[in-house]
Amino acid sequence: MIRFIALTPAGERLANALLSNRQRNHWPDAVVNYKPKPFAEFVQTAFKNGDWLVFICATGIVMRTLAPVLQDKYQDPPVLVLDEEGKFVIPLLSGHEGGANEWGAQVANSLGAQLVMTTAKPYLNPIYTLGMGCERHCPLEFLESLMLDSLAQKGLTPNQIHSLNSIDIKADETNLIALAAKYHWDFNTYSAQQLAPMEPLLSTKSDYIFNTVGVYGVAESSALLAAQMATGTEPELILNKIKNAKATCAVARGFDSRGENQNSIKNNHFDSLNPP
Repeated sequence: MIRFIALTPAGERLANALLSNRQRNHWPDAVVNYKPKPFAEFVQTAFKNGDWLVFICATGIVMRTLAPVLQDKYQDPPVLVLDEEGKFVIPLLSGHEGGANEWGAQVANSLGAQLVMTTAKPYLNPIYTLGMGCERHCPLEFLESLMLDSLAQKGLTPNQIHSLNSIDIKADETNLIALAAKYHWDFNTYSAQQLAPMEPLLSTKSDYIFNTVGVYGVAESSALLAAQMATGTEPELILNKIKNAKATCAVARGFDSRGENQNSIKNNHFDSLNPP
């Protein structure tokens, strides 16, 4: 759940205004909590439950309240802080691993606010890529539901995705092709030899998959390689492989070293394709 926590009437108005616009479609489960009581207990419980939190108040209040329940950047949920005038958006916790930087960019864009990031690496132009593996003749509904679940877990939408990717033995997989076409993504496939350099970046390694197709993980490897090829920079997994009964999916990210944004890259790519 996403919670907007406001401590002043102006902050409450800002939260309600934000959730009344088009971003409501991106965060359908978001709620506004105005002066929740008891404050510390409410906030700490929400944080421990993994809720994504947006505070419209001073950063000092947030840090003093959350300090007793902080764990580490790999486990803590993302936390944003906004001023009550909506001029600045600060990813305060889990900016990188937790996705607060990207989420903060969405909020800042919606408000026309300045995104204030303090992480060492300038996460300004992220390129998101999907990697998928599946059983032969996997039904489209299995692929699509898993894909949407993957994006939801990272607060992403399909129009933020650069491409769908897999191993070359899936180049003729009908419903992977159909999924990419439905969402206007490029569909790329790679050989086991091309995917092999991604091995050190995998979250897990499956001997069974390696013995079957020649790589230790199709979804993660293909997502990582696609991000690397799209940006020319070292990729990273932002969602380790998840699976359902018939498919696997992972999400990777790179940062465009040429200063272009993701949509312009994708649009330029499609503009360069010959029409069918």
